[in-house]
Order: sequence, then C-alpha cells, then structure tokens
Amino acid sequence: MASPLDNPVWASLTGPHAHFAQRHGQVLRYPPDVSAFTALPDRPDERVWSDLAALAGPGSTVPITSPHTPPAGWEVERFHAVQLVDEGLRVAEDAEAVRLGPADVPEMLALVERTRPGPFLPRTVEMGVYLGIRRDGALVAMAGERLHPPGWTEISAVCTDEAHRGQGLATRLVRAVAAGIRARGEQPMMHATASNTTAIRLYESLGFRIRKHVDIVVLRIPADVAAADPTDTGPAAAVVRS
Repeated sequence: MASPLDNPVWASLTGPHAHFAQRHGQVLRYPPDVSAFTALPDRPDERVWSDLAALAGPGSTVPITSPHTPPAGWEVERFHAVQLVDEGLRVAEDAEAVRLGPADVPEMLALVERTRPGPFLPRTVEMGVYLGIRRDGALVAMAGERLHPPGWTEISAVCTDEAHRGQGLATRLVRAVAAGIRARGEQPMMHATASNTTAIRLYESLGFRIRKHVDIVVLRIPADVAAADPTDTGPAAAVVRS
C-alpha cells in the first residue's frame, strides 16, 4: 500500500494543506511565496507537462519530487536527498522557545540568509508552527513545520546563527517542534540533502532513521513550450488560489 510519504508534496496539497493548493489539470503547487514545491500525481498522463507549463509559466524553474521524465528540451537538474522518519525521537517542550509568526518574518529571512538551511519564503511561516530562540532580543535559532502529509509533519528550516552554535539549540528546537507534532497524534519526518552528512548524523542521533533516498528534480520549462489552455475552467483545470 502506498504511503503519503512516497509523494509528500501531493499528499500535503490534497490533504492538510489543501487550502494552499493552486491547481491546473493534473498539477498542484503551493503559492510561490509559500513554497516552491510543485506536485505531480503518481500516475499522470502525457498532458501533465502542458498542465505544468500552464500553471508555472513557460520559462519558469520548478522543483518537483516526481520520478517521471519530462519531454525533450526541458532542462533537468537533480539534487540527491534523504527522507528521515521518527523512530524513537525523544521529544520535549522548551521553555526558551517562542512561537514565531508573520511579524518575525524579516528576522527569520535574515537568519535563513546567514545560515542557508534551505528554501524559506515570506509566507513559509504559514505552513505550520515555527519556534525560535532569542538571545538579547535577537533571533539566533529556529525550526518549524513545512510539508504535512496525512499523519505526518515535516520538520524544516533548522538553523542556528554561527555565533551561537555548539550550544545544542538545534537539538532543542527539533525536539520542541516534534513535541507539538506528537501532541496532535502525528509523526515527525524530515528531508536533508544527501551531502549534508553532519545534519543527517545529528538527526539519526536524535532518533530519526533514513526511510529512503529521493531526488529533488529542478525543471526549467522551455520558453516556447505549448501550455494547456489557462482559460480552461473545467473541473480538471480549476485553479484554486490561497
């Protein structure tokens, strides 16, 4: 039986994150200021590529996790990653961790810019609970929730300012975010680039295990590609915007 973790972006956008979903035909995506991820169904037909071009726009760059091969002429770049799942993680709330919200986004974006944990956009904070630790009023570490396949929540944007590393702040925040996930009756999961062996070792030491290796595929849609008709308003081509 297929798991929602096999196609987690699709499972999120057809499940707990359906309110974010923008759709054209067979293709779903988050609003571009929430997350860059776009999802294809497990068994698309050949029209899926014109649907993708109509939704994202010719000339766009689109990250997907689908194993399906795009047409000739589409540029493809692959990044290897691992998917990790909770297998004995010790969770714990943290008295110093504070809930972050829209007012904190400028500081969150600045911390991400300094630490490069992965994509974080102006509305990514809306995807779930984000917690941070401040020192002398400044945000120095954070972690939060991103993808939300049914029964699971991804922990993401784990980062610590260089001046405050070595204090276990990332560990504390991962455990605190995971405590909230477990309290909802869900399980924590994560993704990490395969080359980030330091982070993977940390997550494994906390109680995560690698479930599978995945490829994140970045597609560049040709500028002259024929897109599905964006004015088609039939049920299969409805566009829902958050």
